[in-house]
Amino acid sequence: QAQANCRVGIAALNTLAGYIDWVALSHITADNCKLLEMLCLLLNEPELQIGAAECLLIAVSRKGKLEDRKPLMVLFGDVAMHYILSAAQTADGEGLVEKHYVFLKRLCQVLCALGSQLCALLGSDSDVETPTNFGKYLDSFLAFTTHPSQFLRSSTQITWGALFRHEVLSRDPLLLAMIPKYLRASMTNLVKVGFPSKTDSASCEYSRFDFDSDEDFNAFFNSFRAQQGEVMRMACRLDPRTGFQMAGEWLKYQLTAPVDTGPMNCKLPYRWFFCFSSSVLFLSAKTGEGLCSIFSPSFVQWDAMTFFSESVISQMFRTLDKDEIPVNDGIDLLQLVLNFETKDPLILSCVLTNVSALFPFVTYRPEYLPQVLSKLFTSVTFEVIEESKAPRTRAVKNVRRHACSSIIKMCRDYPQLVLPNFEMLYNHVKQLLSNELLLTQMEKCALMEALVLISNQFKDYERQKAFLEELMAPVAGLWLSPEMQRVLSDPEAFISYVGADNKIADPVLEDPSGLNRSRISFCVYTILGVVKRARWPAATEEAKAGGFLVGYMPSGSPIYRNPCTEQVLKLLDNLLALIRTHNNLYTPEMVARLGETFAKALDMLEVEKNAILGLPQPLLELYDSPVYKTVLERMQGFFCTLYDNCFHILGNAGPSMQQDFYTVEGLATQLLSSAFINLNNIPDYRLRPMLRVFVKPLVLSCPSEYYETLVCPMLGPLFTYLHVRLSQKWQVINQRSMLCEDDAADDNPESQEMLEEQLVRLLTREVMDLITVCCVSKKGVEHNTTAAVDGDDDEAMATEVTPPASAELTELGKCLMKQEDVCTALLITAYTSLSWKDTLSCQRTTTQLCWPLLKQVLLGNLLPDAVSWFFTSVLKGLQTHGQHDGCMAALVHLAFQIYEALRPRYAELKTVMEQIPDIQRDSLEQFDSKLLNPTLQKVADKRRKDHFKRLITGCIGKPLGEQFRKEVHIRNLPSLFKKVKPSLETDVLENEDGEGLTALFEP
Repeated sequence: QAQANCRVGIAALNTLAGYIDWVALSHITADNCKLLEMLCLLLNEPELQIGAAECLLIAVSRKGKLEDRKPLMVLFGDVAMHYILSAAQTADGEGLVEKHYVFLKRLCQVLCALGSQLCALLGSDSDVETPTNFGKYLDSFLAFTTHPSQFLRSSTQITWGALFRHEVLSRDPLLLAMIPKYLRASMTNLVKVGFPSKTDSASCEYSRFDFDSDEDFNAFFNSFRAQQGEVMRMACRLDPRTGFQMAGEWLKYQLTAPVDTGPMNCKLPYRWFFCFSSSVLFLSAKTGEGLCSIFSPSFVQWDAMTFFSESVISQMFRTLDKDEIPVNDGIDLLQLVLNFETKDPLILSCVLTNVSALFPFVTYRPEYLPQVLSKLFTSVTFEVIEESKAPRTRAVKNVRRHACSSIIKMCRDYPQLVLPNFEMLYNHVKQLLSNELLLTQMEKCALMEALVLISNQFKDYERQKAFLEELMAPVAGLWLSPEMQRVLSDPEAFISYVGADNKIADPVLEDPSGLNRSRISFCVYTILGVVKRARWPAATEEAKAGGFLVGYMPSGSPIYRNPCTEQVLKLLDNLLALIRTHNNLYTPEMVARLGETFAKALDMLEVEKNAILGLPQPLLELYDSPVYKTVLERMQGFFCTLYDNCFHILGNAGPSMQQDFYTVEGLATQLLSSAFINLNNIPDYRLRPMLRVFVKPLVLSCPSEYYETLVCPMLGPLFTYLHVRLSQKWQVINQRSMLCEDDAADDNPESQEMLEEQLVRLLTREVMDLITVCCVSKKGVEHNTTAAVDGDDDEAMATEVTPPASAELTELGKCLMKQEDVCTALLITAYTSLSWKDTLSCQRTTTQLCWPLLKQVLLGNLLPDAVSWFFTSVLKGLQTHGQHDGCMAALVHLAFQIYEALRPRYAELKTVMEQIPDIQRDSLEQFDSKLLNPTLQKVADKRRKDHFKRLITGCIGKPLGEQFRKEVHIRNLPSLFKKVKPSLETDVLENEDGEGLTALFEP
């Protein structure tokens, strides 16, 4: 009997859950919230508690008018809070049982929803007061934040953030008293433990319920940590001193704590790394004993402490006034960190982050700057074992890169502070650069970038120009040498110089041309660093006094000269020659000349493929193993980085050198004959970065005076070519999907076809974004600068999208549209792309581009066939993307705009409409008559659009699951108790006496 009753109770709760979501809130809160009270009571019934918690969660999560939601505050009362807390304690006290764990998750969600309701209802103009049990609520909420389950901990973060930034609650003494407790909990929560495959923490057992693999947990934890950082910063805005004090204590503890590398080091090959090469077992004693791995107890503590310190210290400097900053305490901590010595690369990386976090204190005590620089420069050349011939480990590489980045960041953010020490810095860098093998090319160029950033503070054109000339002299000598000129201009000579035509016997150890490649990389890195960093003073008066100002534009804006211009332009011809040569490497003849070892040297890197396919990066357990790359991997990395960096230079040249770059003689012709040569053979994965890092920045920074001479001659042929290329690519994809719908490639996300299709998708987004940036002004239109998003973005789209009325063509757009061939290419590309199978690209193009482009040519004499084609293209887009609400709304709006604007002049549009399946002709006639008769009163815009949408419903695509659904029509069933009336006519005729007729009038 009890079990039967229990089943009835569960069924009742499941049914109730379906109603609570939509019935009026007044029914849920009726009779002084009797229903909610009953649900709270049921939380302590083991068989019914999950169903009750589900119902409670739905009720507390309800939106609606604030006035209607006020009764929900009854859940902060003594009775409800008692039942919720006692149920949580009981469930948690019985150990990890799946049923109880699911219940705890629901209760946590209920408390989160309660917090959200409180934040919404409690305001300065509200009559709702802070609940008397608010302290008890915070204590229970903190219990979930300190629970072993990482998932439960993360579930509370959004609500903590809402509480800390609430205008009323953030001043409440109870919440302020909770901040130290929250920060203390965060110190534990930031420690990266709980991997499902491990047993080193109580969290691991819970993680096995929540995550399928260590990779899943890793991705979750990184997101959780970032969220915690945000919330900690909010808490420290309310109480900055407490956070800083805790950070200082934790940092001091870590600096004195003994290093614990953990038991797993015996399982990982720290002392010996095995590498098979030419059937010889190669042993490298590279890293030494006693070093941490990314899972070592010491490192996870250092890592968590570093993140905590970085978050709270940065917030303290933003919150406190200058005279309130605890300078002495900060300098003491900095001294401790600078004096700390370690040979462990992972811990040293954390130490460097702490140096950067504490560096703002040096602005109060500049005498500590030399010590900081010394610490950073020592780390730039860090090695675990000096003079070792084995490759460096990832951890060591990261330390060196980290030190370089810290120096650049310091010179970028505090140039005035570093300027007095410029000579010391310069001499130190020169000393490091004198040894060609001491630093990698990237490290050398990072240090040179730092020097360029400081030189911007000279605020003296001649002095900075002389310095840059001296700095770049080695590069200029190498880059302009006759041998390099020959190598950069001839694809065959280039392949030979970099060693790509060799056949290597030992692909791990043998790399005879590595030094040649590094010299080219050094030159390109340096040119990029100088172009990117060298600038004139921001203040016009300072620029004028320093000799940077050379005149004014007709519009009145100042014209500056960059001190790096002369040096960079000297090197430009060879840079363009290198780009031309690199593009020509993709010709079939040159690919055939690649050596047997390097047949795939121009292919994509594996890391690029994984990023495009959205595959997670594996966790690196062998983080301290030497990075033994094959010579093929090094060659692939060289070509990829070189290609990107060359275009980064051209992309930065415009903003950097301005008119001096745009007025280079024949620049458009030079670019067309170098960057845009042999595009047919350039693969999509190389064309994408060219458009993003070169063409787009060049166009955005180019003044309108150079549109006719530079941009239009360059973009015209490019847009025409891109249209042809994309059309062919999408035609292949469409044919493939029609012919091979059950191909095995669909089941394999790593297949070549899948990769190629995704690349076409990303290239399409890049091209459409470039056209939009060139042609449409930003008034009312938000251009997405990160247009190429790797992965599917259909879910992220808005469902109601209307193109802004203020979207107009830019000056460049008008300039391009004046040229008939370019105008045709732009229009055809924009409207053809609507039926390409990329939803994100379709939505962006529809909302931002199609109508402004068409509007520009409306006043001209458009051919009837062209008008029909534009309209048909939009309808085809609806057929392809109609199942996506966001795309459908935008496409319907565009079709409506075209029909309304052009139907009065082109009767052909009606012919197109008549071909739509299942269109109602009389309804179309009615719509047309209202549209064509100006004397009739105009119907409201929304009603006209709704009418139009009903007309074109037949061409709106449906989701695959609905395409072949058979419509079921259920006719009304006959009544069960139908009273049969006698047939009056028969009765009248049969009854000669007429009695049947008189019966009709009887009462």
